[in-house]
Amino acid sequence: MSDTPAPFAFVEGGVDAACRGALDRADRLRDDAQALKTMWPNARVVLLDEKGNAYADDEGHLRAPFGHEISEGPGGIGAAVFLGLDANGDAWFALEGALTAFTAPRLVDLRSAAALWPAFDASVFAQARALQHWRSRHRFCGVCGGEVALSRAGWQGTCSQCGTEHYPRTDPAVIVAVSDGTRLLLGRQATWPPRRYSVIAGFVEPGESLEQTVAREVLEETGVRVHRCQYLASQPWPFPGALMLGFSAQADSDEPQVGDELEDARWFTADDVRNARARGEWGSTLDDGEGPVLSPSISISRWLIEQWLAQQANE
Repeated sequence: MSDTPAPFAFVEGGVDAACRGALDRADRLRDDAQALKTMWPNARVVLLDEKGNAYADDEGHLRAPFGHEISEGPGGIGAAVFLGLDANGDAWFALEGALTAFTAPRLVDLRSAAALWPAFDASVFAQARALQHWRSRHRFCGVCGGEVALSRAGWQGTCSQCGTEHYPRTDPAVIVAVSDGTRLLLGRQATWPPRRYSVIAGFVEPGESLEQTVAREVLEETGVRVHRCQYLASQPWPFPGALMLGFSAQADSDEPQVGDELEDARWFTADDVRNARARGEWGSTLDDGEGPVLSPSISISRWLIEQWLAQQANE
């Protein structure tokens, strides 16, 4: 098993430890206003600006003050989202807004936090950011256009006109390491950093199984025909709100043909992939400036590549 870091923890089938999140989300407490009010003074609060960046200390680490430190902030407990309880039973909240009662020297974006922060801090930040994104885009009802009021500690919206209930949504997407037996299929988008390649991914469409999505996306993006696939792991990907469902797949040795979505797609041997891995992250001091580089180590795409490489070494 690869030791690739997983700030947004992978959940592998059959691995009990991986099924536990950073926080106990404590759904039972979301309707208990008195309990939340009691916990607020000693709770930790993840502070976000309007762009979804988190406040950090002067060394760039998560700065999550206690509730009593920011009780004079905009809305206080009423505007905060309850995230859950940590292993010590302490509550965590998220709050957005410029706070006059609290200042921090730095702001950190989620991608930077995922690469640099401990897994717990990055996961809590990711949860807070995903909920902020949902709330900012669901202020009005999609049924009648009425204004949506939040309840259940920020986890439910109810239309003020028709009463329709709205809940945070996650978009499922497949991401797949496709092999023809000896080579790995990788592609790149034109908007990515130069020379970066990754495995194939795409969103699930209505009425489609995950396996059907794998076959369709690979065929649409590369012209390669998949004939067998297997689920491996998942990773929340809050950029802004996807759940990446990782697969391995076997395919015919078709010559890749790209369309509108990819700039390039090609087959890579195990040696090609090892050489790309040896270059490190794009722009790192290990990068020789030539040849492909792989997707970032924080992503399940890189994890899938590592799993394929490990399998090749064992055969």
